[in-house]
Amino acid sequence: MPKLSIRILSIIDELIDQYLENDRYNRPWIIGFSGGKDSTVLLTLVWLALLKIRKNKPKTLLKRQIYVVCNDTMVENPVIEEYVTTVLQTIQKTAKEQRLPITVKTTIPQVEDTFWCCVIGKGYPVPNNSFRFCTEKMKIKPTSTFITNQVAADGEAIILIGTRLAESQQRAKSIKKHDIKGHRLSKHPINPNTYIYAPIKELMLEEVWYIINAIPTPWGFDNQILFKIYMDALADDYECPTVVTNDSHRSCGQSRFGCWVCTVVKEDKSMSALIKNGVEWMQPLLDFRNRLLENRNISKNRSETRRNGQVAVDETGHNMGNYTMEYRIQLLRELLTIQRDTQQYRSSIDLITSQELIAIQVMWYRDGNFSTTVNDIYNTVYGYDLQNDNISLQERLLLEKSCNNPVHYSLIQELLALQKNKALLMKKYGLQTDLEARLDSYVKKVEL
Repeated sequence: MPKLSIRILSIIDELIDQYLENDRYNRPWIIGFSGGKDSTVLLTLVWLALLKIRKNKPKTLLKRQIYVVCNDTMVENPVIEEYVTTVLQTIQKTAKEQRLPITVKTTIPQVEDTFWCCVIGKGYPVPNNSFRFCTEKMKIKPTSTFITNQVAADGEAIILIGTRLAESQQRAKSIKKHDIKGHRLSKHPINPNTYIYAPIKELMLEEVWYIINAIPTPWGFDNQILFKIYMDALADDYECPTVVTNDSHRSCGQSRFGCWVCTVVKEDKSMSALIKNGVEWMQPLLDFRNRLLENRNISKNRSETRRNGQVAVDETGHNMGNYTMEYRIQLLRELLTIQRDTQQYRSSIDLITSQELIAIQVMWYRDGNFSTTVNDIYNTVYGYDLQNDNISLQERLLLEKSCNNPVHYSLIQELLALQKNKALLMKKYGLQTDLEARLDSYVKKVEL
């Protein structure tokens, strides 16, 4: 290992001091790990601190538990998702081999809160700066649930974050806002009995890349893979100056990775750069993401009301409600087609899960759509049926025989679909309302 700078050594020593601090709860550490450069550096320094404790104080037990928590939004950039999955497996395996108190945890949104269930299922317009449902539902809630459960088990917890002052003015402002002068820990702004610790907040970008390039990961994974991902994701306006004495040790600017469907930003520069640098199979994903952005505010794609029934038409007559069922059906068809075509190049890629597809069907039933089903669309795109727990053939034949009117058979099928699929969602309330609404709709149709 190369000689470490005084600043890096001081961070490791501070981590050791904080880890060995006596507290009544023996508060666990929770490290938010995205697989990016900053969280990789943070975990590297924490790991080196543990190894240093073991070397210098062999009789000291490493009692404080460390959780490496990765939040999977289920729409992560596929290149990063594949990398992070492999890294997390290596971290867990090596931590066990080295007998370190490190446990890897992955959090995901509840099925009804995923991006596709919100957009295609419920008809939420894709996020923008004034409507960012994604942050709350896909990031904050899953992580907060894990933190809350951990705090309930241990009394208190400390969250280690890889945020740096030099990262941006907004980040610096946020860090300083919650800092307590003279203290390493600050109170978490949302979660009670939870503290925040930002060990690498003083590091500059060049120092982060020095650690990535010059210090091997203690868990034995090749950081050059991460470095290459950043290099491939460089947009034209980023520079990669040499920051160490060796030409192979460079900085790669501040490329950011996020959800491949992110419509909050105008342009996804990192995905565009990845495609330009050889990851050509991602082009259909980028095109679809751009269409989501372009078609967001087209009036014919939007309803006259929001999901709560509130009228959503502006003074010009432009519809501003949730997406129409026709547009949601179109989006699902496009998404499944892109997934099918992408899997010819990368068979491991799933852009949407079976659980989400089933949940979307539940939501469509609730919104009164029984004509075009998710299974119909899946079968058209893939040529075979999506597995679902519908009634058996014997039950269907018996039901059909009992109904004198084919319309009655269809109605009962729809009511059974509402009841059976309701159990698939976490939120089980509202079944009676859904059934009554469907019956009212049927009665009105008959009366006409």
